[in-house]
Amino acid sequence: MKKSVLFIILLFAVGMTAQAQKFALIDMEYILKNIPAYERANEQLSQATKQWQGEVEVLAKEAQTMFKDYQAASAKLTAAQKTQKEDAIVEKEKAASELKRKYFGPEGELFKKREELMKPIQDEIYNAVKVVAEENGYAVVVDRASASSIIFATPRIDVSNEVLAKLGYSN
Repeated sequence: MKKSVLFIILLFAVGMTAQAQKFALIDMEYILKNIPAYERANEQLSQATKQWQGEVEVLAKEAQTMFKDYQAASAKLTAAQKTQKEDAIVEKEKAASELKRKYFGPEGELFKKREELMKPIQDEIYNAVKVVAEENGYAVVVDRASASSIIFATPRIDVSNEVLAKLGYSN
């Protein structure tokens, strides 16, 4: 009786381990740093950001200059002239604000440019991760860079280099 109970427990334990799922980790930051196209895309985004920021700053400085000129001359201006200058200042500030929103807003040019440049790279990485996971039987692949709750993971389950190899980059 004792032997049969132990045998059943042993069979149950073996069955449970047979169903254990394999996990793997990737380090997305590491993968991205090793992809030259990502670095080029970041450089393009940085250049576009500087250009657009410069355009916004020009309008903002024009508005600021207009306001200082208005303050200096306000004592000599008629009420109609004051209103006209105030309206011009408000319009210039509004133009600067709209340009900033156009470039840097949630659906702005920077968002669109980032999507245009990064989406193909991210899709390529996703497909490579999927291939590595299917080839090795991984049920779950977790990104170490975004999974802040991972305190420790053995380097044996990090498949970042395999993903880079699938993408054609060796390390």
